[in-house]
Amino acid sequence: MKTELSQSKRLQIIKGATDQFVKYGFHAVSMDKVTQAASVSKATLYKHFGSKDDLLFAVIDELCTDLWETMEAVSLNSSIENNLKMIASAFIDLYFSEQGLAIYRLVISECHNSPKLGELVYKISAGKINFQLEAYLLKINQIDSVYMIDIPVAADAFCSLLRGELHFQCLLGCRPLPSLSEKETHINQVVLSFIRGWLK
Repeated sequence: MKTELSQSKRLQIIKGATDQFVKYGFHAVSMDKVTQAASVSKATLYKHFGSKDDLLFAVIDELCTDLWETMEAVSLNSSIENNLKMIASAFIDLYFSEQGLAIYRLVISECHNSPKLGELVYKISAGKINFQLEAYLLKINQIDSVYMIDIPVAADAFCSLLRGELHFQCLLGCRPLPSLSEKETHINQVVLSFIRGWLK
């Protein structure tokens, strides 16, 4: 019960921090503001997070939760196409969400003044995504009917195709977020292109 309560408080803090970061940016948000937004004491906040950087990392990791769970759930008993579509769907839901885009912009704006922050954020987000995707591609590469020459490049290509021009346009506010049907069409096109181009 105590562990569940502690986890509940942690998620409460992360939610409050996410709202604050999205609204005001990283530098403008103090730990005091997070305690107010999350309705917790400063002692409770620091019990879970030692610094604002730690809090940002937790916010990003929480945003990526569905994607991590999806990538862990893929099975070699399922078709490669279905697995790639599952991964792509979770990826698109993250990268084309209001919160995902807002945090992406926030990190980019902070990296100029804090390259170390950018490096750490990359490791726990895009770097981790590529690593897990590479692990899956390595497994299917051991199947006789599948052969990829360069798995890291293949993983990067898949993620790049999913982001594409569409993500850049959404980041800049040039267009609204894609609809469900647009997401589905994009995912199907990317998966088909990837299978034809990389799975020999």
